[in-house]
Amino acid sequence: MLSGSSVSRSLAADQLLERFLTGSPRQRRSLVANVQLRLAELLPLIEDRLDGFDATGEDWACGWLLQLLAADDPERRDALVERYPSGWLATPSAAGLQYGPLQRHLLLQEYESADRLTSEALRQLAGLDAVRRGYVYYSEVAAMPAADIEALDRLWLVYSRGRFGFSVQGRLLLSCDGQWERLWPKLGWKANGIWTRYPRSFTWSVEAPEGHLPLVNQLRGVRLMDALLQHPALASRIKIANPAATG
Repeated sequence: MLSGSSVSRSLAADQLLERFLTGSPRQRRSLVANVQLRLAELLPLIEDRLDGFDATGEDWACGWLLQLLAADDPERRDALVERYPSGWLATPSAAGLQYGPLQRHLLLQEYESADRLTSEALRQLAGLDAVRRGYVYYSEVAAMPAADIEALDRLWLVYSRGRFGFSVQGRLLLSCDGQWERLWPKLGWKANGIWTRYPRSFTWSVEAPEGHLPLVNQLRGVRLMDALLQHPALASRIKIANPAATG
């Protein structure tokens, strides 16, 4: 019997792309290596399919294919940025924030810069006092607009193959029975009882542990992260597993 990878190698390029886009999250993950291996064949086909991608959803397959296009060569990267000046993914903001710069860093897999912009966005959503002091109080989280919290979560999901995002962290917390001390090592934020040193000891790539990013200042205690994960915009996303974002 042929393995899944053997079957995918025998497919025509358009068939492989179609199988990747329409497969289950588990099937997609099994095809990642073959998509990368046959990238030269697939790039023109991916470009032709861009208009069919759902910019209002949170399908990590589309985000990853866009990342492949952007990483292929500077001309393709510049063409993508020009084609989607505010970013491909639709990110409505009730607070009037512009998420184009954050989306651009995520597209280019510049995760450290994206993490900093995410922290900045959270401060802006918390209000002028949070911006002035440089950090968010847990009591300021509940009033943050749901549309913006959801937009931030979707951005991280789409541009990380579904591995990063607040809802991913919340799902992992549930798998730890709500025990924070079990969660920190899973996220790669703590090892042998010692907090991971920022920024050098964090892994700024998609190869990091699941839920590794974005960071939340857990050194102030768990209250800020707990308040964020209990925000109505995230609570429903955590409890209802999204098949496009989990595998």
